[in-house]
Amino acid sequence: MFDGARPAESVESAPPRVTLRNFFNHPFDSAIAAARTCYADHLIAPEEVTDKQRLNIGAATFNSGHHTVFQHATFEFGLENVSRQFVWSFLHAHPFYNSEQQSQRYVRMDRVQAYVPPVDLYFNESAREIYEQAVTRAWNYYRELSALLVSDTRAILGDIWRVGPNSNPKHVQKIERSAEKRAIEIARYVLPVAAFTTMVHTISGIVLHRLWRMAAASDTPSETRAVVGAMVSLVKDIDPQFFDRFGTAPLEELPEFTASTKFQPNGEAFAHEFDSKLAGKTSKLVDYSPNAARVIAESFRAVLGLAESQCSDADAIDRLLSPAKNLYRLETLNVGVHAPIMRALQHANYTFAKKISHTADSQDQRHRMVPGSRPLLTLADTREPDFITPQLLKENPRAREVYERAMREAWSAKNVLLDRGVSPEIALYLLPNAKSIRLVETGSLLHLLHKWTMRTCFNAQEEIYAASMDEVAELRRVHPELSKYVGPPCHLRAGITTPICTEGSHFCGIKVWLDFPNVIRRI
Repeated sequence: MFDGARPAESVESAPPRVTLRNFFNHPFDSAIAAARTCYADHLIAPEEVTDKQRLNIGAATFNSGHHTVFQHATFEFGLENVSRQFVWSFLHAHPFYNSEQQSQRYVRMDRVQAYVPPVDLYFNESAREIYEQAVTRAWNYYRELSALLVSDTRAILGDIWRVGPNSNPKHVQKIERSAEKRAIEIARYVLPVAAFTTMVHTISGIVLHRLWRMAAASDTPSETRAVVGAMVSLVKDIDPQFFDRFGTAPLEELPEFTASTKFQPNGEAFAHEFDSKLAGKTSKLVDYSPNAARVIAESFRAVLGLAESQCSDADAIDRLLSPAKNLYRLETLNVGVHAPIMRALQHANYTFAKKISHTADSQDQRHRMVPGSRPLLTLADTREPDFITPQLLKENPRAREVYERAMREAWSAKNVLLDRGVSPEIALYLLPNAKSIRLVETGSLLHLLHKWTMRTCFNAQEEIYAASMDEVAELRRVHPELSKYVGPPCHLRAGITTPICTEGSHFCGIKVWLDFPNVIRRI
């Protein structure tokens, strides 16, 4: 799969590259025209906006908090040479964006490409050498683990798909490609969160204002200022008014960090307490709407104008959640918030405490309608290695030994930098993708249903699958009348419509629908 370890290899790094791919030509005038339309007898065009209106309406709307007018303009950016730590800690830490990001699950990371901070008083040339050596070692472990695991993934997939001596060569080749992808999916756990990623990122004008204002509100304030500052600069190039008229600047003092000074965070104590409450689960229910079934049924009746004598609670729930009776449950297009009856599910909420890796949480947080309270790693750091081990590594002693050595060395390099006075912001870029993330996450049943449908599929990332299965089991414990309608697309569609599996050529090879949730996932 790889050419092998290359000890003398250097880290490829470069400043963030931000491009503006698509944009509104006149975003500020479009905002003012939208504001004027609210009080006009016709639709106001941007060409009708005057200098006086730009001055008066712009200030009046922005300074008074009437920001919806600045949401109409959208900007599509291309981002290159940005770290996965920055993306996780800041760029994807809110719901109002759209991203298509390069996947480490499916794209082989051949080159050592990572964020390397600029040299300063404490992060001097000597510290930078330690940093780059740690990044290079992580890549070598990535290559070694990829090679060690591919025979395991090949064997499991070959068994699932019944590959034998007489199998079609094209079928065998497809399994081989899939085995390599499964191997790098696990090997990526050793890569540092400093690793570069590439993406298309689209946001509205008001979100860009907020990102600039909150640039310090993450574990990566320096990188954030560079990236978001470049985004702001590009928008100013096409329309200086969109920012210059308001003079907003990044906040300097944030409550999160002033509070930490008072309370003196202790990452080890926090991790131990959180884990003891999880009691071995990936995800554990910590709060929920106790009368969910009743409230959902009453909300369903309210939408359709029905009395309880006409539609019992049980009938309402069945008609709302059964895929055989509610065609919305079979839609691959997520139309829940647009469907009048489905909005009844918004009134039931569930809160989970969960522990997954940095790389898994980077995907989990993309479920933006199930928001989470995630840690500032610079405040919750631990001196001892604190990581997640995927199942495939647990079952391969040689690979596990290599993996655990990679974890120890990553934490050791991070600790050496901290002991030299390097800031946590810089040192923590060396943490691996495997780093444990402990969070609290809440969602309405409407949005959790979508998430569970997608993430109880065998193609879902291993940890998010495990968390979703824990969550469905918790739902079954407190609301069994609701949980029987939950499962992957194949479980919902079997016996009702075709195709049973919506993954097409990516079908996992297991007839999950025959025995969900008891069927065992092997890879």
